[in-house]
Amino acid sequence: MNAKNKNLMEIHLAVFLFGLSGLFGKFLMLPSTIIVLGRAFFSSIFLLILILYVKKDIKLKENSHYIYLIIMGVLLAIHWSTFFESIQVSTVAIGLLTFSTFPVFVTFLEPFFLRERLKLSDVLIAIVTLLGVMLVIPTFQLGNSSTKGAMWGIVSGFTYAILSMLNKKFVKEYSSLVIAFYEQFIATIVLIPFLFLNKPIFSLKDILILVLLGIVFTGISHSLFINGLKNIKTQTASIITSLEPVYGIVLAAILLGEIPTLREVLGGVIILSTVFYSTAKM
Repeated sequence: MNAKNKNLMEIHLAVFLFGLSGLFGKFLMLPSTIIVLGRAFFSSIFLLILILYVKKDIKLKENSHYIYLIIMGVLLAIHWSTFFESIQVSTVAIGLLTFSTFPVFVTFLEPFFLRERLKLSDVLIAIVTLLGVMLVIPTFQLGNSSTKGAMWGIVSGFTYAILSMLNKKFVKEYSSLVIAFYEQFIATIVLIPFLFLNKPIFSLKDILILVLLGIVFTGISHSLFINGLKNIKTQTASIITSLEPVYGIVLAAILLGEIPTLREVLGGVIILSTVFYSTAKM
């Protein structure tokens, strides 16, 4: 198997695990920030052990890179917290579908960072995507749980769009393990204050689920995805990521009995179609 096919398989497997990870927001009766704290904590420990085992150099090449990775860790903490908050206040379907708007944000952000003119087609894509989001939300009221879930999901998508572009920048400089470790270690530090603010009570079941979420569905999957970017274009990876809500929604229907409504299905088809188009044409 050549390197490109290997990286492609890594991204597919990572996306499948990402789709499953959303269900943990329903399995754990803990605040979203605490779920992410546990996720990042156990994942960073696993990644550090793995880095030491394979003898990767954890030191960064430039001091400015530490600043970038701190920013990336903060973005990861926000992305994951808003993602789980979206699922907890609404449904797995709404959380995953609204988060899936992130490639559209990439379409808008890349011209800004590259100092290029925004195309009319990009604006039209955003309008159609917004239509899909409006269909996912039954009634647009701030007090409505579906509306809240969609808003959190959009914030999650926006922060992930920025994070994915930064990951692409550094994956050519460092091992995916090192990048993932720094991001999740910083996310852990950022979220520690919420442990004292929320004062959660953990059961043994909660801890075991957090360990599983941290190691398998985060440490392994995150490393696979970042490593897969080495020989795979960002837009190709984004298209594959479009399968994440499909996996998550199907499994939520089977395991949680969360059957999406016809509006959610139609909105999801519109969102995923625009996501596919916007990433394919980049």
